[in-house]
Amino acid sequence: MELLGIDTGGSSLKAASVDVTTGVLTSSVLSFPTPAPATPAAIGGVVRQIVQAFPALGGPVGFAFPTVVSGGVARTAANVDRSWVGTDGVRLVREATGRPAAFLNDADAAGLAEIRVGAGRRHAGTVVMLTFGTGIGSAVFHDGHLLPNTEFGHMEIRGMEAEHRASGRVRTVEGLSWPEWCERVSEVLHRFHQLLWPDLFILGGGVVENWASFGPLLDSPTPVVPAELGNTAGIVGAALAAAEL
Repeated sequence: MELLGIDTGGSSLKAASVDVTTGVLTSSVLSFPTPAPATPAAIGGVVRQIVQAFPALGGPVGFAFPTVVSGGVARTAANVDRSWVGTDGVRLVREATGRPAAFLNDADAAGLAEIRVGAGRRHAGTVVMLTFGTGIGSAVFHDGHLLPNTEFGHMEIRGMEAEHRASGRVRTVEGLSWPEWCERVSEVLHRFHQLLWPDLFILGGGVVENWASFGPLLDSPTPVVPAELGNTAGIVGAALAAAEL
């Protein structure tokens, strides 16, 4: 079965058709600019455009978005327009597409993909997926079961949120070298380890394209591996969530 997965980022919404049995993309990834301001109405308009771009694809739609999701409703807006707080995301996507919809946190979606068909598929115990982009997203799994909405990127380190010290965006804005950035990321990994004692860290986000440059520089008490699905993890995870409907 092939379903549509949509992943929302700070600069674009990316979508593709996904074989939800294997997690393999069955179309090219289409990218649509994130509107500014990215209000629910504006995002809904982009979702309509995305569905129109996949006319042959039916069934439920999966939509990954950077917010805490409870009962299908967006509860936070750390890196998105504040008008999202209290928005029924399931209803918004359903009305924009005319189809059943799954609405979930973007890091949870990426983690779901990596656990099911990516770097974490053969690992039992506690696995922590961390995505480094505009912020730091987190997804925690135990024996393959998700603990949703962990939001560990907001944990305080040295008087500020972890994602304000070590996100992919911070590395770019501050012009940090790979060793400088890895020192900050390693501190984040050690703190997470103290709290969760995971058996594996999976690192995702666009920065993983440069894994060869920074992966060997990381210091972690727990094994760290790059996400296998790269920037498509959120798309795949969204489609997998839709399949569960």
